[in-house]
Amino acid sequence: MPWPNPIPRLPLAGLAIAAALAGTTPALADQFKQAADGAAIDCTVSQRELTRFALVEDQFASVSKISSGYPYSDFAVSNEPLRGDIYVSIPETFAARSISFFATTKKGQVYKFACRIEAIGAQQVFITNPALGQNAAARFEEATAPEETAVRLIRAMASAELVEGYEIRSLGGLPARVGDFEIQLVSDYRGAAFTGKVLRIANRTNAPVTLDADALAPVGTLALAFGKDELAPGEATSAYLVTGAGVFSHD
Repeated sequence: MPWPNPIPRLPLAGLAIAAALAGTTPALADQFKQAADGAAIDCTVSQRELTRFALVEDQFASVSKISSGYPYSDFAVSNEPLRGDIYVSIPETFAARSISFFATTKKGQVYKFACRIEAIGAQQVFITNPALGQNAAARFEEATAPEETAVRLIRAMASAELVEGYEIRSLGGLPARVGDFEIQLVSDYRGAAFTGKVLRIANRTNAPVTLDADALAPVGTLALAFGKDELAPGEATSAYLVTGAGVFSHD
């Protein structure tokens, strides 16, 4: 992969990616929640399948809930010890339309969960506590000069690696057609001062095209790299874009 230097100039062709990102509405299949210590978290759990709760930069240590004493009118919570996740299952005989429970984490945080029960498929709920992750993300970013930090973030995204302190979201945005390209927002990495985005770029012409980082970089780009520079007709590749935090936000 051609690892980039900082983008020195940003021609108007860079509006292609910017327009695609601005016009894309992420299809968020998973649930992403931000919470502080002691906060109440609203969510939705599956009526017939498992719901997984996972913490970012932390792990669940224990769960507290009221038990009815009757299995047919109680929901189950299990703690997976390796990753520290918890799984909730609802019995078919459960009559209530919502559940609630408290969870304590290994870093001493306590959260209250109040969840609606709906007839949907298996769910995943990811909880981020910005107070826990911000310092770790800043340490990652400040370990090297900004240009090198951007390249390290691109390497992490290309390898699908976790970055300590970063919130990683799988977005699955709908593709947007911009000029000769179809551009899809796949995921993003959000840190303290940097944001990384993983894109899929497809050549929708009948001729080969060469991807030019200088030409395609939107305003605010710190670094941009492609899985491959040459695309045959109909071929696609991944692109890795790093900006300052808050640029092209989808919140």
